[in-house]
Amino acid sequence: MTKKIVKPSTYLTEVKALSDRIVKAQQPIRILDAIKWDDGIKQEFFKTKCQKPPEVTTAYYQNRPLGFDPDEKKTEFYQIERDLVRKLGQLNPLSVIMRRICREYQDVVRMLEARGTMTFSNISQELYGSSQDVFHVGDPTIATLGSMMEATLSQLVQLDFLAEEAKTINAKDAVAILNEKIESVFPGDGLRAMISDGILADAAAGTDYIKLRADALFNMRDLRVLEVHEIWVHLGTTLNGLAQPYCTFLGKGPPSATVTQEGLAVLMEILTLSSTPNRLMTLINRVRAITLTEEGADFMEIFAFFRDKGLDEEDSYTLSSRVFRGSSPDGLPFTKDLTYIKGFVLTYNFMRLAVSKGKPDRIPLLFCGKTMIEDMKVLVDLVEEGTVIAPRFLPPQFRDLMGLSSWLSFSRFMSSLNFRQLEQDYANIL
Repeated sequence: MTKKIVKPSTYLTEVKALSDRIVKAQQPIRILDAIKWDDGIKQEFFKTKCQKPPEVTTAYYQNRPLGFDPDEKKTEFYQIERDLVRKLGQLNPLSVIMRRICREYQDVVRMLEARGTMTFSNISQELYGSSQDVFHVGDPTIATLGSMMEATLSQLVQLDFLAEEAKTINAKDAVAILNEKIESVFPGDGLRAMISDGILADAAAGTDYIKLRADALFNMRDLRVLEVHEIWVHLGTTLNGLAQPYCTFLGKGPPSATVTQEGLAVLMEILTLSSTPNRLMTLINRVRAITLTEEGADFMEIFAFFRDKGLDEEDSYTLSSRVFRGSSPDGLPFTKDLTYIKGFVLTYNFMRLAVSKGKPDRIPLLFCGKTMIEDMKVLVDLVEEGTVIAPRFLPPQFRDLMGLSSWLSFSRFMSSLNFRQLEQDYANIL
């Protein structure tokens, strides 16, 4: 008996067509490529023996074309937004999500048009957050969280028995090791690790690859972090998003999805016991640097901040330029690096609340693609009706909902304990 082929409804056909238009429209937008400083800026900075701020002005960015016409791109997203209302309706949940994404990409284009100005940084704060944001009413700010974690981590990184092993694995050998990991997790999917000269970080994930900076050195712990962070989360959610039959936009993440993505990736580092005090200190230092810049610090002050943390001039320049890329050396920061800690807190809170409400089955849906926490309730309905398919790939920790639920079930009680009182009660023990 031949299997009957069920054709998608007119509604699903419209959803896919509109989703595909969003995917196509965002393709030429490359935020990090558009705002990074070239090697010439770095060379000039070191020629002055790190005594003069980099010469980056609005004119510098104007000489770096975006690769698309900003006005045409904003109009294109506006037209998709209008068609979403005309074809799916104003209140349809998918229409609401996709229209928000269209508006977000319009903001991205406006941000890139404003490179080197205060407007660039203001829009950056709208897209990625500010160090002065709170997670919930009455909670500490991201900046306060950074200070609290810095106090603890500063002690841990000084302990000899927690010292990390030397970084002796070059990028070429690291690529070979990671490609073995990729093939074991995603056999036959065509994903790969590769060497690149054009990135600031030691590593970065693309659509179907991980790039390692050519001159970077690693140890085995670093490669484990890259495996769970870049391969399991970033490549995994990309593959799951690309497998979506109708909501193809889940294969590409706008800035708001970056918060969930990076938070999930850091959470995975913690869950697998792969992270280290030094790794977390790096993330917290980025938060502190953005906080200081939002409070008025310039490039030279942030460079000095990283030098005071014990980093060499090369790493201090790299991290400082991350803060000011797209801006100017005396301007406000590009705040994307807040998303690691901000996203971790938001994602962790979502997971522990899902367990406390008896809904742990919602947690794996974070991996359906480039998802956003605020869309999770809608995503549940979309999976149930078949508009979105459940994630094809899940890390082991998220396949085992029994173990994950057990671990998270204590969190509400533990977080309610008075830590200062605990310190006093345990004073004679520790």
